[in-house]
Amino acid sequence: MGQNSQPEHIEVIGGNVNNLKNISVNIPLHKFVAISGLSGSGKSSLAMGILYSEGARRYLDALATYTRRRISQVGRADVQSVKHIPSALALRQRPTVPGARSTVGTMTEIFNVLRLIYSRLGSPKCPNGHQVPPTIKIAEAMDKVGDEMGLITCPTCGAKFYAFSAEDFAFNSDGACKNCQGLGITKQLDGDRLIGDETKTIRDGAVAAWRTPGRNFMPIVAQAAGVRIDVPYNQLTDQERNMVLHGGQKHYAIDIPSKNGRVFHMDNALYENAYNAVEDSMKTTKSDVALKRLNRFYRFFTCPVCHGTRLNPDRLTQLVAGKNIAEASQMPIGRLPQFVEAIKQWLPANMQKLANNLTTELLNQVQPLLDLGLDYLTMDRAGATLSTGELQRIQLGRTLRTQTTGVLYVLDEPSVGLHPDNVSGLIKIFHQLVAQGNSLVVVDHETSIINAADWIIEIGPGSGTNGGQIIAQGTPAQIKQDPQSLISPFLTGKGELLTRQVAGKDVFAKGRAQLTINHRFNLNDVTAEFPINRLIAVTGFSGAGKTTLVLDGLLDAFKAKFKKLSMPKYIAHFEPSRLKHIVSVDATPVGKNARSTVATYTNIMDNLRKLFAKLPAAKKLGYTASYFSYNNKQGGCPTCGGTGEISLDIQYLPDMVETCPTCKGKRFNDKVLQVKWHGLSIADVLDIDVDHAIDLFKDNDSIQQTLIVLQQMGLGYLHLGEATPTLSGGEAQRLKLTSHMKRSQNNALFIFDEPTVGLHPLDVRVLLKVFSQLIDQGATVLMITHDLDLMANADYLIDMGPRGGDQGGRIVAQGRPTDLIKQPTSLTTKYLQKQFLLYNK
Repeated sequence: MGQNSQPEHIEVIGGNVNNLKNISVNIPLHKFVAISGLSGSGKSSLAMGILYSEGARRYLDALATYTRRRISQVGRADVQSVKHIPSALALRQRPTVPGARSTVGTMTEIFNVLRLIYSRLGSPKCPNGHQVPPTIKIAEAMDKVGDEMGLITCPTCGAKFYAFSAEDFAFNSDGACKNCQGLGITKQLDGDRLIGDETKTIRDGAVAAWRTPGRNFMPIVAQAAGVRIDVPYNQLTDQERNMVLHGGQKHYAIDIPSKNGRVFHMDNALYENAYNAVEDSMKTTKSDVALKRLNRFYRFFTCPVCHGTRLNPDRLTQLVAGKNIAEASQMPIGRLPQFVEAIKQWLPANMQKLANNLTTELLNQVQPLLDLGLDYLTMDRAGATLSTGELQRIQLGRTLRTQTTGVLYVLDEPSVGLHPDNVSGLIKIFHQLVAQGNSLVVVDHETSIINAADWIIEIGPGSGTNGGQIIAQGTPAQIKQDPQSLISPFLTGKGELLTRQVAGKDVFAKGRAQLTINHRFNLNDVTAEFPINRLIAVTGFSGAGKTTLVLDGLLDAFKAKFKKLSMPKYIAHFEPSRLKHIVSVDATPVGKNARSTVATYTNIMDNLRKLFAKLPAAKKLGYTASYFSYNNKQGGCPTCGGTGEISLDIQYLPDMVETCPTCKGKRFNDKVLQVKWHGLSIADVLDIDVDHAIDLFKDNDSIQQTLIVLQQMGLGYLHLGEATPTLSGGEAQRLKLTSHMKRSQNNALFIFDEPTVGLHPLDVRVLLKVFSQLIDQGATVLMITHDLDLMANADYLIDMGPRGGDQGGRIVAQGRPTDLIKQPTSLTTKYLQKQFLLYNK
């Protein structure tokens, strides 16, 4: 490199993060770089663990100490050196779920500009009911300070009044509806939900409202109040039921028998009826988990005052081009460019310059979202109802708008939840980021994204200890010729497309489940049929109605049926055929904290503890199974309490997380580690991966069976002590499945939402084997997916569309994939046809 020339690569030397094997690699700067590899091969260790963490750490190190304290700190990566790395920003696979007050408009900040447009360009209504036309004077009045701000005179009647400011249109501030405080919904206790299964007795838990914390003795109080608690609830008299639901708050003397035979006497036990029990819990609860549990007893209604707009209704009198701000928020953002044209035509000539300024800002904010296929979203859509992929793309759209330069962007699975037709928009955005002078590293498995990269780095060859090496690198053209590459056959179509035996002509030979939704979001009078004991793919654009059909429709219909509750009003007809169980497998992390590991999540840890407690050395010391748990005082390391890590509070600097100096990350105390089995302590066993543990436990049936299932799931590279919250979405889904394998699933329906998150095409093969195994055991497997390989291997496909939002909500194609590609009638089936052609050329 010459003295003045700019560096062209980030140089990584000696990377050992997680399973990386001392790798050294050059990452081209100012290019779009794709990282590919199997699940668990080490892709994220390179992308997030080295590139992002070093880029972010060095940027933070340049900030003042005070600022650094307020930013969550990134530790130093286990790497010898990283040279020429720019400041880094990361977009993670799972963005945090927005709160109840977030909407698409507030998250994208489009609503902020819309509020400005309404306050500066709007036509307000005077107190006497005259609509004042828009003038530059109103805009000027908004820029004054003090009492003069926004003060205008009605040209018709001369009344002086205040037009609404941008703040007056904020539903999280001055503009909030007084009835619902800007939430748009109100809730009401639902009597039907307070009672669970009416065929149960009260003693056995018929009153669901009394199964809330601190209410478990309420059945005894009800008995003292004269209600029979050993008769099925549906056989009680009207008077008894009335007492359960509406009885007055009185004190009673009661005797509560405890499990050990003693009787606990209370002189003044307060009776709380089912309604009061929930309402009182609601007033005192602080935790989100408890709130969620209590919300089950409520029905949510659109607020009757603001009709769901979240705004104080008097704000809706100020109009722009004939629409109030709520109507503008209800438009799909794809229609905003038309709205902008209407605004300009409506305004007088002397306001065009101001209008141009404001509307150009609005369109600049909207454009990246349109490129990312989010044209169907409306500004008033609640943030909490968005899918992971939608949230990620909103994040990406915001990033793009800031027009940074010289930044390294690290993206983890940005294609999650994207229809193949939207991927081209995503690729366009990647090229824009690079054109703005940034560097881009993308971890993804979508072959069209990998194909569009300037440079590909492949990590492998396997997962876990069998991965962590650079196996191929180069341009897409070079990778396609590289015999070491694992992704090459999927880029060239030389691999195999169909890897399972799909059903013959009569897909419904084993029966069908039926569902009709009369009206829910964008679905109106939609009837779907699902073949039994088959692999079903539900496909379509983001916002086409897949989630509404499957998770709102099918899942809620089954829940109502099983729990003997009334059917949701939007379900007109439901026929489950012989399906009796439902298992919904999503990609949310497994276990909430670092104490959850692969061993504790499965039955392995319990069996290990029993195994170690039976050893002569343990018996001699009097160690029971509880000593072999790091969650107990007897077993856990006294310094870190069994987490294997400690937080160091460094007075003026951010806390640092370090491996515990006492147990060296082993989690257990020294005494417990002295007990050995085959020369291994319990911590040594947890450090072994599934593949190697299979041989070790050949004489222990219960542990070995679980290990074999984990291996069949393609999770053989995970260590038994691996913390589950760190697993990728795809890994989490397969781990959740382990308990369902190896037993008959005759009447079970498994629902998978985006099961290929984080999966390489070779991992998708493993997943298809798992699905086939479930189907062989009698299960029906339904997946919501955008993955063309999965679609091709399905027995039956239901495609929603034709696009998203108000242009979706219909079934546009259904049938066997091999039949649908003969004459494609939808965008999905056109892409599927191309996929078949690629592999059959």
